[in-house]
Amino acid sequence: MNKASDIAKTSTRGSFHYLWGLVLSTAISAIGTIFIARLLGSDQYGLYTIVLAAPSLIVTFRDWGINSAMIKFTAQYRAEERIAEIRSIFLTGVLFEVVLGIVLSLISFAVAGFLATSLYNRPSIAPLIEIASFSILAGAIMTAATAAFTGFEKMELNSIMLVFHSIFKTALIVVLVLLGLGASGATSGFVISTFIGGLIGIALVWKLYAGLPKVSGYALQIKAYLTTMLTYALPLSFAAILSSLLPHFYSFLLPIHYSTDNTMIGSYGIANNFVVLISFFALPITAMVFPAFSKLHPVKDKEALRSVFQFSVKYASLFVVPTTALVMCLAVPAVSTLFGGSYTAAPLFLALLAAQYLFTTFGSLSIGGLLSGQGNTSFILKMAILTIGVGFPVGYVGIIYFGVLGLIVTSLIAGLPALIWGLLFVRKTYGVSVDWLSSAKILVASAIAASVTFGAVSIFSFSSLVELVLGIAIFMMVLVPSVLLVRSVSRSDLANLRGMVGGLGAAGRLFNKVLDVLEKIMVVFNL
Repeated sequence: MNKASDIAKTSTRGSFHYLWGLVLSTAISAIGTIFIARLLGSDQYGLYTIVLAAPSLIVTFRDWGINSAMIKFTAQYRAEERIAEIRSIFLTGVLFEVVLGIVLSLISFAVAGFLATSLYNRPSIAPLIEIASFSILAGAIMTAATAAFTGFEKMELNSIMLVFHSIFKTALIVVLVLLGLGASGATSGFVISTFIGGLIGIALVWKLYAGLPKVSGYALQIKAYLTTMLTYALPLSFAAILSSLLPHFYSFLLPIHYSTDNTMIGSYGIANNFVVLISFFALPITAMVFPAFSKLHPVKDKEALRSVFQFSVKYASLFVVPTTALVMCLAVPAVSTLFGGSYTAAPLFLALLAAQYLFTTFGSLSIGGLLSGQGNTSFILKMAILTIGVGFPVGYVGIIYFGVLGLIVTSLIAGLPALIWGLLFVRKTYGVSVDWLSSAKILVASAIAASVTFGAVSIFSFSSLVELVLGIAIFMMVLVPSVLLVRSVSRSDLANLRGMVGGLGAAGRLFNKVLDVLEKIMVVFNL
């Protein structure tokens, strides 16, 4: 249990540092996007979007799973005190990503004319696609740096890289566009800033690398470790490529259903962008459970493995599920406040899209990290194949006949068979399972708060902004007593949470004050 608590504390610290970097960099980029879109105008901004989309088709084949291998083996070797070998892991991963990034950038550069003429029917943008091609290499460097930071559980360094990248990207693009360079300036600014972000990341990785103790007689072994890493990583690569096919397939089908009306697609796009707010809480958890599970042996640390899995599911659910419920019940005033009243279908789409995060209570954010951390990448590939097998036929029927609603329902159910299969597999293989009673209590508490909030807001006829602010206040006032009444959180959970936030400094002390209040309420009402 001590080992599980230490891992939970480290993962919480990493998730917190990942979160602030993600939120801050996204906010900076969003502000920059508004300025850039206004400066360029719809025509030039459209070209800029198309130009960046071209290399993204090739980026799909950049992920050979090496970054996941860097995370897994760095975390594992640190736990096993094989520190000297981490040098080989770092160097092998970075070199592989750089070489592959160069190769794919050159391929993108070579086919730029074909893409501009044959795919986009805009021959004039070929030079811009050539410039954008080098973002593949720059992105590879940043991704390799992120993998190193994650494996070493130094997510504050990753956040520094993300924030500086966003600052440079916004500043460079705005300056170049103001100089009259239009879409060409925006594209150049994007590529240059990504290289700057990558160089900052590599400089921080070098700091970690240089700090590793040197062992006399140990020689770097690039070839041997590349073989080991690829053996582990290739199933993940195939799974990622297969998984990326579904969104492209769905995007192809939507215009067929809406042959003359783009409004529903526009509403879906708005809802898809809005649901990213929930991912701010989900992504840090997903990122940090991977190295956490990599440090545990399935036999020697069986009890710790079980505890870490249940911790990750329960405490992830405590943050993600109420956030999801809040978004779902306030979808109407939220969309209306930010995007106006013209996107009438967006609130329904948003509420349905958000529902996918309710599966956090089933372990959806934890099971991939467990399987990857324990090296069972072949089963992840099998889960991806099953999801594809369900997603293609169900998606085709759903989208062709029901449009966006069919797409959303498909996205909700396509992964369920694989998730259920995965839960059965990890229970049989590792003896771990979700605390189903705890998950049910979190769902019930969130549902009570969401129902009361939705009912209260529906009664009012204020402006959408007032309804949104009022709804958030009502939700929080109802959520806390609901969580306590259904006993979603126990006093032992409060003790665990105190230990987990112990390394967060001022943020941890603030969170502890909240926990103190909750504990006093539980004592008073004997909960």
